[in-house]
Amino acid sequence: MPIEWKDRILSASSSNGANRVVPWQVCRDAALEAGIPPREAELWACENGICPSRYERSMGTLGLKGQARLLSSKAAVIGCGGLGGWIVEILARAGVGKMVVADGDVFRDNNLNRQSLSCEANIGASKVLEARKRIETLNGSVEVSAWDLFLTDDNAREILNGCHVAVDALDSNSARKTLLSACRELGIPLVHGAIGGFWGQACVILPGERAPWEMIAGGDKGVEEITGNPPFTPAFIASIEAAETIRLLSGAGKPLTSLLWCDLKEHEYHKIRIREQGDEKGKGVRSKK
Repeated sequence: MPIEWKDRILSASSSNGANRVVPWQVCRDAALEAGIPPREAELWACENGICPSRYERSMGTLGLKGQARLLSSKAAVIGCGGLGGWIVEILARAGVGKMVVADGDVFRDNNLNRQSLSCEANIGASKVLEARKRIETLNGSVEVSAWDLFLTDDNAREILNGCHVAVDALDSNSARKTLLSACRELGIPLVHGAIGGFWGQACVILPGERAPWEMIAGGDKGVEEITGNPPFTPAFIASIEAAETIRLLSGAGKPLTSLLWCDLKEHEYHKIRIREQGDEKGKGVRSKK
């Protein structure tokens, strides 16, 4: 009689310090034999005190409970360019169980300096399809839905359906407004990020909270129209966005609800409170250095 897939994982696990660990390939093979998604085998292992080996170095930070929450989560990354490419890389490696990626653009020559998904061989290729390919290469347990189109008022809610969080990897305030409106309607948090030259910013916008661009009047684009974007700023801000997404989904700490503003040239970093806790919406912007 064939060994049951759960017993296969149990028998292949061994003690390694504080946790029992099983080779991730055992989970993959067990899932294949049982005809279930690989994510479900990894989730079962975490829920039963066993860490798939690919997540072993996350245990000290997230723990098995946090890893199980990640595997049970669904996150949307809207935009697969400078920010989005790094974000999907980190979320896939972390083991966010389901990911939605959306972008209607293709790679161009001027993306090569900073966009992690772009290379000389895929100029002209769909950004979102390359993102899906990268996620599947990194972590075959992540279930990916790819939308090869731009976010609009008409499709935003369908794209975000069932997601626990949305990540802003967009390059215009008009698109961010569309994304935020859909997040508010669905009652999910939005992880915001923006970059320009040496500068970047990031924060978490919880349901019912104000966004930075709602507090200060500005155009559709920012300083990046003048400064452009070097290779390092997208990676830096994307890492913050990914960290906040993982924190939200895993329950590891409080979200960054203040706007974190970063100057990588002068190494100045400031948290700017959009509003004081308990104040009415829009009642002033306060700075905490």
